[in-house]
Amino acid sequence: KAMMVQILAFVCLLGSVLNDVPQNTIPSSEFQLDGDFLLGGLFNIHHVSSPLHLHRPEAIDCTSYQRFQLMRFAVEEINNSTSLLPNISLGYILFDQCSDGHSFPSILNLISVNGLIDPWGEPPKNLIGVIGSHTTPKTVSVVSYAATSSEFSEKKTYPSFFRTLPSNKDVIEVIVKILKHFKWHWVSFLYNDNNYGSDGRELFIRKIQDTEICLAYTKGLDQRTDYPQIFRQINTLRVHVIIVFATEWVVEVLFKSAIQQNVTNKVWLATNAWSLNRKLPKTKGIRKVGTVFGVAASATTIPGFSDFVHSAKAVALCENAEQETFCNQIFNCSGLSAADVIDADPSYSFPVYAAVYSIAHALHKTLECKVGRCNDNITVYPHMVLAELKKSNFTLLNQTIHFDENGDPNYGLYFIECPVGYKKEKAGIQNCCFNCEICQNGTFINVTGEDPYTCVSCTDAEWSAEGSTSCSLRVVEFVPFTDTGAVVIMVAALVLVGLNLAVSVLFAINFNTPVVRSAGGPMCFLILISLTLSSLSVYFYFGQPTAASCTLRFLPFLLFYTVCLACFVVRSFQIVCIFKIAAKLPKLYSWWMKYHGQWLVITVAFAIQALLLLIGYSYDPPKPVNETFWYRDKIVLGCDINLKASSTSVIFLLSLCFLCFIFSYMGKDLPKNYNEAKSITFCLLLFILTWIAFATVYVLYNGTYIQTLNALGVLFSLFSFLLWYFLPKCLIIILQPQRNTQQYFQGLIQSYTKTISQ
Repeated sequence: KAMMVQILAFVCLLGSVLNDVPQNTIPSSEFQLDGDFLLGGLFNIHHVSSPLHLHRPEAIDCTSYQRFQLMRFAVEEINNSTSLLPNISLGYILFDQCSDGHSFPSILNLISVNGLIDPWGEPPKNLIGVIGSHTTPKTVSVVSYAATSSEFSEKKTYPSFFRTLPSNKDVIEVIVKILKHFKWHWVSFLYNDNNYGSDGRELFIRKIQDTEICLAYTKGLDQRTDYPQIFRQINTLRVHVIIVFATEWVVEVLFKSAIQQNVTNKVWLATNAWSLNRKLPKTKGIRKVGTVFGVAASATTIPGFSDFVHSAKAVALCENAEQETFCNQIFNCSGLSAADVIDADPSYSFPVYAAVYSIAHALHKTLECKVGRCNDNITVYPHMVLAELKKSNFTLLNQTIHFDENGDPNYGLYFIECPVGYKKEKAGIQNCCFNCEICQNGTFINVTGEDPYTCVSCTDAEWSAEGSTSCSLRVVEFVPFTDTGAVVIMVAALVLVGLNLAVSVLFAINFNTPVVRSAGGPMCFLILISLTLSSLSVYFYFGQPTAASCTLRFLPFLLFYTVCLACFVVRSFQIVCIFKIAAKLPKLYSWWMKYHGQWLVITVAFAIQALLLLIGYSYDPPKPVNETFWYRDKIVLGCDINLKASSTSVIFLLSLCFLCFIFSYMGKDLPKNYNEAKSITFCLLLFILTWIAFATVYVLYNGTYIQTLNALGVLFSLFSFLLWYFLPKCLIIILQPQRNTQQYFQGLIQSYTKTISQ
């Protein structure tokens, strides 16, 4: 019987939204907004904790004022949208559910049409739905932001009921998961002594069947509850885990009593009805009662709501004392600041917002809205909106809104545990007290393991992003022989060898001509052979590195390019010696010619470099290396060179380059046909600039293609001597044979001798 009375009260209260609004009997206020289609709204703006019968609602706490304003904000936002209901306006009629009994006169007046009440009649055509916390007649679509009882999932009884927050069933499932996770098997269950609490209790009892969880004590809470007796019983039974399935105002009384009774070191499991309560953490002595684990719906920030609240508080339309209003459309929340409203418990913020948008999207489909306009010739009835509401599937603030066959939402709950990818950092004597720290790059938290306190390091062959629960294999990268860049460079190296061979043949045919002899004679063939052998290094920069390929990347180039530079050193010295030193130091010139000084220097240079390379490679030879520092998700295969071991051979090579540059620069003013010094100087400049450029790129870039750039640097170094030293001489031999005669060279020498003797 009591149940029937309560249901009748709900029906009458929710029926209040069925008033024929076009009569405009209610003055403009925060409770009402005219529109083409109307939404009803039910909010517990004030809560009366006293069981006494009052003449009108006792305004103690403005508990749902934030939710009230959120519905107004959502409607205003939709009305300003150009995509959702573009040429349609939404309105609303809002009610305070603080007292069902004293609302009846207003309700009866509102649900009457022409002075008559027809419970089976059609509702006003522009009333399409109700945003509320309880059920309503099946003729009107209801989307609830707060009703969690599992009974509302019964579609035979509540065919038009939907909700935008998880049901009690979801809450109980999470609570049981927490109990199992921490292996808490001896628990108590305190609950609201009403339908909401009893539903949660029954669900919990069914859920823990066939588990190791034992319900040691359970008790319903109401205004007459003896809290000291409850805590004495809990202590007698040695229960340390207390599940509190109750509304926030009941919980506030419960914890005040727990503090007074000096209840300490308990573990409290909070439902979504009070887990985000902002008042409890500020209660004096609350920290002594123990640890609180909260289950809550995902809290979502509503963009623009903060500005709306500041604006609404500034206007304060509802303070006109002379306006005609119903008793459940009066409130005085002037004591609340905008910050109080914005920072209130956010548990139901998104559910209210989503409820309004759900009906708006359903209406959008019903009116066949397209770009810029809706079909306003369609007569809309609630059952049409209900049909579209069942098919809801849209995205709101990055969450997909979709109802299952029971009218429940598809997004669930989270419980204060560490988020995915975080490890627990103990922050107390109990294992359930911890801080959460995110696992850094290269580590992961093993969610299936038994150690939630350690971030496990990935192996060298794996990688992980920050906050990972597993490692992924790194992508292995190297430059294969089939790479386009590799093919181009290897073909270019073959071209270099071919050109070296062609130049050698041309010089052999014209060996006794002045151009070939002035270029170095037999030394030219040694230079060309050295360039060819140096080009072998290029082929070992590609493919998967091995110990042999890493050695051969550098050995041929360092060894034979040393020979090449030594040839140019003595060639530059000879040019300067012949034209500048022979006359002034004839003995030195005679010694040089007698003992073949040029070949001696080249041999010594070759021997020194070979010895340095042998010592360095014996100490620490180049070897394959997996580069994992620069790229977290890649392994770049390369070669590791010990700079200390190879530094002496590189320094020796640079020393020869420096000597060659000095001698060649000294001969820059020689006769035109003896311009080898200028050619050598230019080649050396190209060589130096090439490796400066490579060193710069190497500092900035350490990817796979650094090997390709290294091979390219080697190739440029070789081509610089071929093209700028040998090619000009080949052109004279082939295209200007008149300049390749003894008479022509003698004339240039005589002219230069006369110039320097004056």
